[in-house]
Amino acid sequence: MKTSVLNWMAVIIIAGAVVSCKKKGGSDAPEQPVNPVDPPVIQPAVDPPLANTIGFFMDDWQPKTFTPPPYSAATPGTVAYTVTVDRSVVITKVPRSLFGNNANLWMTQIVTEPALLTHTTNIHPHLIRFPGGSISDVFFWNAPNNTPPANAPSTLLNADGTTSTTGFWYGKNNDSWTLSVDNYYNLLQQTGNKGLITINYGYARYGKGPNPVSVAAHLAADWVRYDNGRTKYWEIGNENFGDWEAGYRIRTADNQDGQPEILTGQLYGKHFKVFADSMRKAAQEIGTTIKIGAVMVEGVSPSYATNTHKTWNTGLFGEVGSSPDYYVVHNYYTAYQTNAGAAEILATAATETKKMMDYIKQTLPGLGAAIRPVALDEWNIFSTGSMQQVSHVNGLHADLILGELLENQFGMSSRWDMANAWENGNDHGMFSQGEAASGETKWQPRPAFYHMYFFQKFLGDRMVSSSHSVPDMETYASSFTSGETAIALVNKGTSSRGISIDVKNFNKGARYYWYTLTGGTDNGEFSRKVFVNGAGPSGVAGGPSNYASLSASSALTANGVKVTVPARAAVFLVIDKQ
Repeated sequence: MKTSVLNWMAVIIIAGAVVSCKKKGGSDAPEQPVNPVDPPVIQPAVDPPLANTIGFFMDDWQPKTFTPPPYSAATPGTVAYTVTVDRSVVITKVPRSLFGNNANLWMTQIVTEPALLTHTTNIHPHLIRFPGGSISDVFFWNAPNNTPPANAPSTLLNADGTTSTTGFWYGKNNDSWTLSVDNYYNLLQQTGNKGLITINYGYARYGKGPNPVSVAAHLAADWVRYDNGRTKYWEIGNENFGDWEAGYRIRTADNQDGQPEILTGQLYGKHFKVFADSMRKAAQEIGTTIKIGAVMVEGVSPSYATNTHKTWNTGLFGEVGSSPDYYVVHNYYTAYQTNAGAAEILATAATETKKMMDYIKQTLPGLGAAIRPVALDEWNIFSTGSMQQVSHVNGLHADLILGELLENQFGMSSRWDMANAWENGNDHGMFSQGEAASGETKWQPRPAFYHMYFFQKFLGDRMVSSSHSVPDMETYASSFTSGETAIALVNKGTSSRGISIDVKNFNKGARYYWYTLTGGTDNGEFSRKVFVNGAGPSGVAGGPSNYASLSASSALTANGVKVTVPARAAVFLVIDKQ
């Protein structure tokens, strides 16, 4: 049988040669193809309609060109599974606003810290939120230190009715430990990022003047004027549905416009319109356009929540109408201050992100509200007790969040936060502040930094379809306008996986490149170290100091695109175009 096949192949080859000779001799015989096998048809990629939940956050989208990194030749491992990517099926173009981070008022003037500036420039979050979470509702952007407005109270009420000091913060405080408004703008300018500003809504509640809402809205409008077109995205207040927020409960004896003691979503909605009108008028005066977000609850309230929390969205959307440009949600994914294990933490990225978006799409129409762009401008994990927040696992979780935000078509996100406080490893900060107990140097990046840096480095400008049956694996594929195909592979499990990547509707080039991010053996499941292609930190935590110049691993595509994804690890891979 083998001889017969070979003989027929010889006849075909000879016949082909004869046809070729006749053609060259000018014969009138019909022309025959030398190779009768048609090349594969490449289906073109077609962008889908822009999702309402992304909307104008896509306005500054830019095509990306992939530049091959320096590389070291590597040998792919044994393959057990296949991941299929279809480059023609576009899920969404990638909004640049998805990779933001939060600055705050207790992490120095920043522009005085060269190392922090360099890392921030390198990771390029695109958006940096300011002045911080709950601090926003006690922040007076144009006030000198310790100089609150004349109609501000001397104390504030807590949710239980007890009294506390005001804890006001001031935008013209130039002390070295805090961040002034002007140096926030300097930070944006020096790192090439844009702003996201949270306005003090609480002042509309606890202000003691005849019309506290008007005064607070005027203060916000003055900030828009001072900003002078530098910032497009603004939001009114921070988590105001929460009983921890300044202005949730006020002393009615101090209030002169008849506000209730406890805040409601309806009242916030009513006040939101006053703020938005004042701020838009100010923007119009200076010839610019701004977008203003309203704070909403991101899901079904738990049984123990306050009535304000449970009724917030109903009251808000019944009152606010079409005034918000976008909706703001927050999520810390895991149960509050529980000592969750790695598997539990990693599982929340997909379930909770989808749950949020499903809730928004399913609930808002019933409340008479339009689906508008959605911003997740605070996210992290709440897990405590085992240094989860400063771990490689939290870095993997960050990869998963970014991928799931793309899958679920969020318009913007901003991680909490750039730097915080050590607190025995219960520290949300992407960078260490160098506390002695942490063993880290000042501004040393934590594992989440490295994960988010390489996720973005090897992410195209369009998310495309990927499918597989690999246990414990999540994949997020993308394409570059310059022609390459990329994929992020995140292994949530405790076993290594050998993967072959099959890309449909794509003519691959000669080579592919990848970075592998793994944890160390310290601290059980929650290593404080991350190794990038085997390069790790010199100390007890963090990653390689030369991350920006590290060589990728690389192999030829001739024998297929294959890679090993170690246990609890991420691989970021790009395949050359033909």
